[in-house]
Amino acid sequence: MACNGANQPLLPGLATSTNQKSNGDAPKRRRLRHVRSAPLAEFGPTVITGYTALPRSESIFGGLHPSFKKVAIFLTVYLGLGTICFYIIRNQIKGNKTNGILDAVYFCVVTMTTVGYGDLTPNSDLAKLLACAFVFTGMALIGLVLTKAADYLVEKQETLLVKALHMHQKVGQLEILKEIENNRMKHKFYTALILLVVLILAGTIFLSKVENLDLVDAFYCVCSTITTLGYGDKSFSTAGGRIFAVFWILAGTICLAQFFLYIAELNTENRQKALVKLVLSRRMTNVDLEVADLDDDGVVGVAEFVLFKLKEMGKVCQEDISLIMEEFEELDVDQSGTLSVSDIILAQSVGSRRS
Repeated sequence: MACNGANQPLLPGLATSTNQKSNGDAPKRRRLRHVRSAPLAEFGPTVITGYTALPRSESIFGGLHPSFKKVAIFLTVYLGLGTICFYIIRNQIKGNKTNGILDAVYFCVVTMTTVGYGDLTPNSDLAKLLACAFVFTGMALIGLVLTKAADYLVEKQETLLVKALHMHQKVGQLEILKEIENNRMKHKFYTALILLVVLILAGTIFLSKVENLDLVDAFYCVCSTITTLGYGDKSFSTAGGRIFAVFWILAGTICLAQFFLYIAELNTENRQKALVKLVLSRRMTNVDLEVADLDDDGVVGVAEFVLFKLKEMGKVCQEDISLIMEEFEELDVDQSGTLSVSDIILAQSVGSRRS
C-alpha cells in the first residue's frame, strides 16, 4: 500500500454526522455511478460535446512544461557562451579540428551531453576547468529544461499516433481524446520508440554516407553516442558531419533518456493496474467489512466502501483523508455534517474577514 494505517478509521467525523440521523428518517438508497470533476476552465480551452465540456488534450499539461521560447533562450545562452569560451581558447584544445567556430559548438554539445568522444580534448588547466563547468551546467540544462520540452513534444505527437492507429476506422475527436487519456503512457512509449528508431536510422545512414563508415561501424558509433559511451574510436570528423552532430546528438541522447523513463513509468502503471485488478477481484471478508465500517453501525455504505477500496489500491492514504477532512470541517460552518451553498458563502466570508 502507498500509506500505512489500513485499520485506522478513514473519516473520523463520519460517525458524528451519521448519528444525527434517526432510523425513521433513513433516506432512500442512492447508487453512485459517476462522479463529476471540478471545472477545468482555468487550464485551457475546451471541446464542447453533447454531454459535457472536455478539455483539449494539448492544454491539460501545457502549464507543466516550459515554453519553447524559454527553452530556446536557455539553450542559446549556453551554446553561445560555450562557443565563445571554447573558441577563444581553441589553441588550448587538441585533436582533430575542422573549423574554429564549428569545433567550439561541437565540443560544447559533446561536453553537455557527456558523450565525450575524445576527438577534441582540453590541453590546459583553463580549458579543463571550463570543460568541468560546462559539463555540470549542461547536464542541469538537459535534466531541468530540455527533457521536459522533449516530453511536451512527445505528448504533442500522441494525437497523430492514435489517428494513425485508427486510420481505417471512423473515430471522432472525442474518442481520440479518450483513447489518449486512457493509454497516455503507452502512447508516449510508442512515440518515443518511433522517434528513437528514426534517429538511429538517420544517424547510421549519415555516418555511412558522409563519414564513409561501413554500416556496422556507423551503427556502432550511433549506439555509443546516444548512450553517451563515446568510446572515441569512431566519431564525426568532417565539417558537414559535425554540423549534423550538433543537432543529432542533442536529439538522440535526450530521446533515449525519455524512452527509458517511459519504460519505467509504463512498468509502474502496469503494476498499479495489476494491483487494482487484484483488489477488485478479491472477495470481501468479515474482517474487511469491520475495517470498512467507519461508523461502527454494522453496515458499510457507498462512501465507506469506496474509501476502503481506494485505500487498498494505494490511491489514497490516511494522511490524505485527514487533510481533506480538515478542509471539510472548515467549510462546514454550521457543523451539520453536510455542505450547502450557504456553508460555502459563510466560509468565504469568514476567510475574507480573517485575511
